[in-house]
Amino acid sequence: MRHLRSGARVALLGVATVSISVTASAQTLPTVQERLGYPREARLLVIHVDDVGMAHSVNRATFAAFRNGWVTSASILVPCPWFPEVAAFAKANPEADFGIHLALNSEWTTFRWAPVLGPDAVPSLLDDQGYFPLVQPPVAARAKLDEVERELRAQIQRAWSAGIRISHLDTHMITLTITPGLFKVYQRLGRELGLPILQERRLAESLKVEIPADEVLIDQVVAIDENVEPAEWRNTYQKLLAPLRPGVHELIVHLAHDDDEMRGATADHPDYGAAWRQNDFDLVGSDQFRQFLKDQGFVLVTWKDLTRALPKDYRDRR
Repeated sequence: MRHLRSGARVALLGVATVSISVTASAQTLPTVQERLGYPREARLLVIHVDDVGMAHSVNRATFAAFRNGWVTSASILVPCPWFPEVAAFAKANPEADFGIHLALNSEWTTFRWAPVLGPDAVPSLLDDQGYFPLVQPPVAARAKLDEVERELRAQIQRAWSAGIRISHLDTHMITLTITPGLFKVYQRLGRELGLPILQERRLAESLKVEIPADEVLIDQVVAIDENVEPAEWRNTYQKLLAPLRPGVHELIVHLAHDDDEMRGATADHPDYGAAWRQNDFDLVGSDQFRQFLKDQGFVLVTWKDLTRALPKDYRDRR
């Protein structure tokens, strides 16, 4: 199970997750694979890096993974201090697939970030130390939706102004899927900007948020859980991926080097910390893992590819 601050199991924090109630049966629609020109039985896979811009170590590892073709996509934490380095890389490598990791949380106790609009503009988004909250429940309880939307728009605008060609939106610590109001802001931004948003087809049935089935591009998100021994890292990922059914899946990895910078930033807990991220970097760079993906017949795709599967009237659904 992922660390509470990582947000993968927000139900443990007393916050419900969003249910997608589709307005048309997915069975009556062409699959995303078919909309992209692949057979219905194809298994498409996005290998996606979270948290780019968080630290120089994260950036170095992610840039190396892009250059070597080990990953297909990544998303950027715009409020973080190493965002300018990502922007420079993205401008120099326009083929790299970057989304925005929309952030309302800052989960590390020794390394924090705050809204790009500043404390006076969005006070409901701050904790008592002047940063984004460590975990999701304070966001659900206190954040004003108009301030949420203004801050998220500012994060997107900062990326655009820096010359980044944004391929999609996703949500740091899945915070934008924990209440209907937050989800609707997320959904509205995606539609208005013509950008797909990360939303898993199978989500917990609780909030009853309706969304057309043809907007949901990812069938299942795959990520490693806690308590995995380093020696079992590759086997664990392979056991998660091998049973996946035909569809579109996203494998989320967290890359960095196990160096002083990352050990300092993530010192208070090991999950998603320096050693964890080094293990993920070693995994995606291993010949054995890439051979496994090939043997399994996965087709690697980007979010830019998936955008072509959006409905033609997507932006008109605001």
